[in-house]
Amino acid sequence: MANSTMSGFLLMGFSATPEMELFHAFLFLVLYLVAVTGNILIITAISRDSSLHSPMYFFLKHLSFLDLCYISVTVPRSIYTSFMHSGYISLGECIVQCFSLILCSTAELSMLTVMSYDRYVAICLPLRYEVIMDVSNCVHGVLGVWISGLISGAMHTAATFSMHFCDSHVIHQFFCDIPQLLKLSCSNEYIREVGVTCFVAIMVFLCVTLIGLSYTKIFSAVLRMPSAEGRAKAFSTCLPHLAVVILFISTGVFEFLKPPSDSPSALDILLTIMYTVVPPILNPMIYSLRNKAIKAALRQIFQRREVDLFC
Repeated sequence: MANSTMSGFLLMGFSATPEMELFHAFLFLVLYLVAVTGNILIITAISRDSSLHSPMYFFLKHLSFLDLCYISVTVPRSIYTSFMHSGYISLGECIVQCFSLILCSTAELSMLTVMSYDRYVAICLPLRYEVIMDVSNCVHGVLGVWISGLISGAMHTAATFSMHFCDSHVIHQFFCDIPQLLKLSCSNEYIREVGVTCFVAIMVFLCVTLIGLSYTKIFSAVLRMPSAEGRAKAFSTCLPHLAVVILFISTGVFEFLKPPSDSPSALDILLTIMYTVVPPILNPMIYSLRNKAIKAALRQIFQRREVDLFC
């Protein structure tokens, strides 16, 4: 592996063994292709099927686009690093990667919050749904998602890279991870990063609280439904979304809040994979395999392609 210099860092990745590096590269390549294919199919299906032009699918399409961006921040670079057997990453690349990762992770949480509110309105206030979730409010919600990500990404990146780093520039991760970068600081300048982290923690707390309140009211309303079929339909729509939310938030929060360790473990790598790689793969599977409307739209797309091929 190339040595890191003052202008860059050294990503340790998964293993120092070339054979294991190639195995991880192929595994990540397969996972990346699955995520890209699934999210592109959802975006295509929602865009081409007019029956899916509703607020829920509008947000789902933007979540899929966000997932494409999110997984593309870390996985392709990790695949390249493993194939080339060189973990060196320049300072500029590291800054861009950190900014993009924080932007996408914050936007992902904000989007999940907006989607939980959409489900709350649909189930608890069905008669007012079209008024509350009109086109302008949906667009404003998506804009708010990206603006929150941009602000958080800019603040975190500025605070992190305003610090001075010690001679050791080794990052025990497969990407430029902010908790790992903070361990390389050789001064007390991390206090700025602590301030930014507190700001983001407040934002995360608000999002988690809103999601919790939304689902509390949703489940309360669902349990009062007289129809067993209606309850089953509501639960099938909300439970998968809630499962992804819990996985994403719990692993991300635990990774950022756990005490830093001088001896990185496999748990550190696993936790980062769980909140950076797994959600963009799970989201399209959950929303496409369990959603009849999405499956019907995808079938129509493939049938049209078959017709076009034979004509």
